[in-house]
Amino acid sequence: MGWGQVGQHRASGHKGGLGRSGHLKHLWSTVIKEDPDHFGHESTHRPASVSIITKKWASVRDLDDLFAKFGKQQENKKLLDLGTLGFDKLLGGGQVKNAYTIKIQRSTAKAKEKVKESGGEIIIPNQKIIKKTDEKAVEETVTNNDG
Repeated sequence: MGWGQVGQHRASGHKGGLGRSGHLKHLWSTVIKEDPDHFGHESTHRPASVSIITKKWASVRDLDDLFAKFGKQQENKKLLDLGTLGFDKLLGGGQVKNAYTIKIQRSTAKAKEKVKESGGEIIIPNQKIIKKTDEKAVEETVTNNDG
């Protein structure tokens, strides 16, 4: 009622190999179950601190349509708050025809240039600027008006 002859269950062949052999082949399910982080981190994912993920963006060519639906007119200025509409970034594709005052978290240099050429401005709220003084990093929150 046991292993039969002496030594039939003691050698490395019974275990599937010596040491960590077979962890990519026939012992793979054991690795997943007992040591899921054995092969390190997922190299395809950058840390959130390194990358800023842009989930929703708008191009400069879309500003006329967005203003027609969601824009406001105040003191001869056409205001468009893309941050409250769920946009993360303004891209510089296309042409802008009207002068808009746009409030958004991030924008490309080309978008800033095109909006400025049309007579508008881009307001970036609560932009953090890091200044180095006396070998210490000082972080300030500044409202930046490019225009």
